[in-house]
Amino acid sequence: MAYVVKEVFTTLQGEGANTGRAAVFCRFAGCNLWTGREGQRASAVCQFCDTDFVGTDGPGGGRFADADALVAHVDRVAGATRFIVCTGGEPLLQLDRRLVDALHAARFEIAIETNGTIAVPDGIDWVCVSPKADAALVVSGGDELKLVFRQAGGDPERYAGLDFTHFFLQPMDGPDRARFTREAIDYCLEHPRWRLSLQTHKYLGIP
Repeated sequence: MAYVVKEVFTTLQGEGANTGRAAVFCRFAGCNLWTGREGQRASAVCQFCDTDFVGTDGPGGGRFADADALVAHVDRVAGATRFIVCTGGEPLLQLDRRLVDALHAARFEIAIETNGTIAVPDGIDWVCVSPKADAALVVSGGDELKLVFRQAGGDPERYAGLDFTHFFLQPMDGPDRARFTREAIDYCLEHPRWRLSLQTHKYLGIP
């Protein structure tokens, strides 16, 4: 299987349970909930995405003929970092067992950030699901549920009964971010199972 990758880069994880941890990010091109084209945002299942996942023109991006070729590239970019975050777009459109095995053979710990609409292959070390209210959720358990707050129809109560270890509210970026952040703080105070996740990489000015 060939892999189409928007970018590969090292940084600190900016959000969720692994905030502050050194990581190599592999952002796969493509998503099943939006084309990534602004002209089609209004008709997308997810209309609030803040990520460019179109094409292969990002730093370290490209097309890779097989799992070994992609892992060799990731290894060069990662250096000493052995924690990889597979993201997108939607990484599970491409991330398969061959790639999982090749990454483990190169001593990577594998995390994914997924919208939860596609089943997770065996062998993933950390599963983070960010559900979208208008998409059917297939993945009902994992390490971390990170809910973008407030998306229409995505009330936290809808997801509180799922089988995750950590539950996060992450204020939606955009013109209402300050209000959404205040409301998320209030919700976490009233419902202590939920924790606040901030996109610290944006505050710090890192990728």
